Amino acid sequence: MSTATLPKTRAKEFREALAQGVLVADGAMGTMLYEKGVFINRCYDELNLSAPHLVKEVHEAYVKAGAQILEANTFGANRARLTTFSLGDKLVAINQAGVRLAREAAGEAAFVAGAIGPSGLRMGAAGHTTAEEMRAIFAEQAAVLVQAGVDLIVLETFYQIDELREVVFAAREAAGPEMAIVAQVTINDDGAMLDGTSTEDFTALLDQWPVDVIGLNCSVGPKATLETIERIMKCTAKPVSAMPNAGHPADVEGRKIYLCSPEYMSQYARRFLWAGVKIVGGCCGTTPEHIKLVRSEARSLQPGQKTLAITVDESKPVVKLPLVPVGEKSKLGAKLAAKQFVTFVEILPPRGVDPSREVAGAKLCKEAGIDVINVPDGPRASARLSAAITCKIFQEQAGIEAVLHFCCRDRNILGMQSDLLGAHALGVRNLICITGDPPRMGAHQHATAVFDVDAIGLADIVTKLNSGLDIGGNAMGSQTALLLGVGANPGALNLDEEVRRFERKVAAGAEYVVTQPVFDIRLLEEFLKRTEHCKIPVICGIWPLTSYRNAQFMVDELRVPVPEPFMARMQRLTDPEAARQEGIAIAQEMTREVQWMVEGIQLSAPFGRYQMAVDVATVIEKR
Repeated sequence: MSTATLPKTRAKEFREALAQGVLVADGAMGTMLYEKGVFINRCYDELNLSAPHLVKEVHEAYVKAGAQILEANTFGANRARLTTFSLGDKLVAINQAGVRLAREAAGEAAFVAGAIGPSGLRMGAAGHTTAEEMRAIFAEQAAVLVQAGVDLIVLETFYQIDELREVVFAAREAAGPEMAIVAQVTINDDGAMLDGTSTEDFTALLDQWPVDVIGLNCSVGPKATLETIERIMKCTAKPVSAMPNAGHPADVEGRKIYLCSPEYMSQYARRFLWAGVKIVGGCCGTTPEHIKLVRSEARSLQPGQKTLAITVDESKPVVKLPLVPVGEKSKLGAKLAAKQFVTFVEILPPRGVDPSREVAGAKLCKEAGIDVINVPDGPRASARLSAAITCKIFQEQAGIEAVLHFCCRDRNILGMQSDLLGAHALGVRNLICITGDPPRMGAHQHATAVFDVDAIGLADIVTKLNSGLDIGGNAMGSQTALLLGVGANPGALNLDEEVRRFERKVAAGAEYVVTQPVFDIRLLEEFLKRTEHCKIPVICGIWPLTSYRNAQFMVDELRVPVPEPFMARMQRLTDPEAARQEGIAIAQEMTREVQWMVEGIQLSAPFGRYQMAVDVATVIEKR
């Protein structure tokens, strides 16, 4: 095939997309073909020629589920493996057809990866294949994939470090310097490759070798994958990928069934993304249903990647109105501008239309000297009374100023603009702009998420409205005076990424920040040190624990680090009331420590126990 007739590749575009955010890969090909009735003893790669409609149907299902990377059905299409099926003479045709089928299904919606798996041969003392022979095997397949027009190459399920070395250098020589190479190994429960190479050792080697992404696939399921990913990220600055199996397979009436549900996989996908993984997908046992929920998680944590077409009337000059000073926007703004220590208490909107219990809680907080009530917007993806209306009710019926959580999940950018203008008209002037929980976390898992932008994009929209401009930069003739708050997580596993996003929020106009709950003072100190140049008030989240189970939920589900001494204190208490009192005591200790480091605290009232928040606030000292 001459250079002039090479198929178009999107290799450069893929590199740009990888640099900008998270990408979701597809799931299992073999699992899906097996479900379609293909016997296990077939050469699945050869189906590219004999049953292309089956292969394309699988690809199309993954595109429909939201996959942004499709792996061509070429995992075993190297000469060594094909020869075992007497198909060595069809190597070129099989690989070319695999890429073509993936490209036809992908269109412009997904990138196409050339998949290369192990040769099935052994090197060194354990086998008879030389390094030169091994490299030649992979060089042949990689060259065909590159000529067929793949956008990237994925090396996956490698379990021998010597073989991995040969495939890496063979693929790089074939692909040239521009095309991205993802190198993934498979591991045991302890994180080592099957030949005994430790996590730290294989990561160090891949960090030196010419690969762009280091990752794990297949292996023993998402739990061990997550634990190993966290170790990998301590040893490399390269992007990391995670494509685990859907758990261990079980034999059910002679068939291999993977028992991890789509919901379970998506929960771990969220944890992968929290850890900083840049490519997330699945391997054996994962289906389009798994990938659909994984994509939902990715959109909730890294949304706003698509380009929004906004029409700006360039014939009219853009005239920004001067921003209203922070101290004039609200009572909260005046206190922050005066450097007064402020206290928030979080109260959820009611599930129905009766807010009397919540109003009573807000009144209790006002009597205790709390400054503002923080009202979440659809917390945990649940249907509740409008957060903006709840804020207005608190301000009118309880006489205490409110802060509106405003999330990106449920509105497109036009709806966001309308609701922000509406909140201002209602007299709700304090915001915390957040991305929002994905629908999967709530009771309405089939609800769709919008996520036109993330919290950074939302902050930019608020700043425009505060400047008298709509989202297209067109003058509105008036302006809002919304106090712009954002969120941050000092306990983020990938603190570098968290700081980077925080800096972007400040650049977009953030005027104060509220953190996730903090239990480890060292994490807060590190976050404050890393962000001191941003110079906006920090409100530290404080959560009174109610039980040991509640503490475990913080660690396991919300990924909020809770120091072992606090865990031990909660674990030894079995009486519910005693456990709650201990949780209050821990929160009071945290409050005493952080109040001289930050400009305020936000107190949670777990399960509607508003008195717990008030009790914690009693230890605050006047400045």
